[in-house]
Amino acid sequence: SGGHYEPPHCFPRYKSAILVAYRNQEKYLRHLLYYIHPFLQRQQLSYTIYLIQQVGTGSFNRAKLLNVGVREAMKDEEWDCLVLHDIDLVPENDYNLYICDEYYPKHMASAIDKFQYTLPYKSFFGGVSALTPEHYMKMNGFPNTYWGDGGENDDIAIRIQLAGMKIVRTSPHLGRYRVMDYNEETEIQDPWRRPPSQHNTRKTWKADGMNTLQFRLLSRTKHPLYTKITVD
Repeated sequence: SGGHYEPPHCFPRYKSAILVAYRNQEKYLRHLLYYIHPFLQRQQLSYTIYLIQQVGTGSFNRAKLLNVGVREAMKDEEWDCLVLHDIDLVPENDYNLYICDEYYPKHMASAIDKFQYTLPYKSFFGGVSALTPEHYMKMNGFPNTYWGDGGENDDIAIRIQLAGMKIVRTSPHLGRYRVMDYNEETEIQDPWRRPPSQHNTRKTWKADGMNTLQFRLLSRTKHPLYTKITVD
């Protein structure tokens, strides 16, 4: 219920919140849930899957939705790890553990089939990443001002650096992911391109993030395989 699981025969060493920004991608959602639940259960984690849905027809704001997800998830549990997960990525290797690095934010999707299992560029932080709540607050979360696809991942990579941290990456033979491609959903723009940034992150990161997050919580419902948080 609500996408929450605890291993029945042991005490879990890690508690991870899986946060997915969402808007009208039913096929991707079903596909992800089908793969991710058994995958996480084999790792014997305590976890909850949160779907953060944006209402309306305005531009999608993935980064702000993830901020909302972190704020809401932290009301439920003292999570060890926040895993920020794109809805159209499925992990290929069971040994890619959905837990955080103790010291630094971890980029987990280090080898995606769409890029021939290499990084598209050096500072790429997209796809799937894992941060402790401390990491997340130290960098003031994600920016709230990126409307439309792309750009925020580079902002986040700079934020990590400005907050005195660095990115650690899951090794490419473990951090392998497959992108789900459905032809009828080509209207969802490709989030992998690298758009020119309109933001001066060095000036804005302390004033644009978790400390300035504003939203209206419309509903919070427990579905059989996930908890859905709907926001305006």
